[in-house]
Amino acid sequence: MTASPIGTEDQAAFTARYGALFEHSPWIAARSWRAGGYPGPDAMLEAMVHTIRNATAQARLALLQAHPELAGPETQSCTLTQASTAEQSSAGLDRLTAEDLARQRHLNDAYRARHGVPFIICVRQHTRASILSELERRIPRSTAQEHEEALTQVVAIARLRLAQILASPTQQPP
Repeated sequence: MTASPIGTEDQAAFTARYGALFEHSPWIAARSWRAGGYPGPDAMLEAMVHTIRNATAQARLALLQAHPELAGPETQSCTLTQASTAEQSSAGLDRLTAEDLARQRHLNDAYRARHGVPFIICVRQHTRASILSELERRIPRSTAQEHEEALTQVVAIARLRLAQILASPTQQPP
């Protein structure tokens, strides 16, 4: 069985549909568009990863910085994107006790102070406990390692978001 072509719309429609795969970074979809689309989701995501890898270091850093803190101020003020709200909720990050919230924020602050970006993890692949464990494990690592890991996590998030869009073709982008 072969995958059906995807992304065959014009550039504006493509960007509108897939621009939210990467948090607040529709430039990735815009730069990844190609006439005729892609043979399947893996090819399209691979092209988007290529776009990221070939972007400037400043653009890659901006991509990482566009992500919200886990259980951070955006969660409390209800200003997360629809996709981030659903993702954080799936791990219970919107229902932390005061003690757990204080611990999460302390670790978030330590991570950002060390690495200059928010801690990024594909929360739909983790539990609340494993997220905290990973955060603690990753804080002492080098910033270069963490930026690379963060990009890996960004792609994992985008892969799940893409699968969600494709599972419901009439659904608007997250």
